[in-house]
Amino acid sequence: MSRIDKENYYLDIAQTVSERSTCSKTHYGALIVRNDEIVSTGYNGAPRGRAHCIDLGYCVRDRLNISDGQRYELCRSVHAEANAIISASRSECIGGTIYLSAQDAETGEYVENLRPCPACRRMIINAGLSKIVIRTAKDKFDIVNVQDWVFNDDSIIDPNEN
Repeated sequence: MSRIDKENYYLDIAQTVSERSTCSKTHYGALIVRNDEIVSTGYNGAPRGRAHCIDLGYCVRDRLNISDGQRYELCRSVHAEANAIISASRSECIGGTIYLSAQDAETGEYVENLRPCPACRRMIINAGLSKIVIRTAKDKFDIVNVQDWVFNDDSIIDPNEN
């Protein structure tokens, strides 16, 4: 039996964390690691004390016919990345890595082209995390350098562009 590499080891833990998700559409799990120690975890679900989508029996965004990747502000859930960052101190995050795994709630298939939403990207930058490792398949992943998001700021809109 071969030994699992560190990236997939941490991604497996993030995937297990995602099993706590209360989203009826997609289960996300996040894990922050620094100096080879787990700092915090997070999964997507409604804020503490509020009803979860699985408790309501429906997704608000589905009821409003909102496409995937659009109008995140209408989602009841706090995202997994945000929950992991909230549970850690900034000093524990600086220079660390966030691992992210997401699966469709119905099929169990991994989410294709998974990337944190714009708000989570801003939180990841401000937390001081250096990279994000994103599961793309059972034993496959992408690595994103957070500094690339700083230098390639997709939130700047040029008013002169049509």
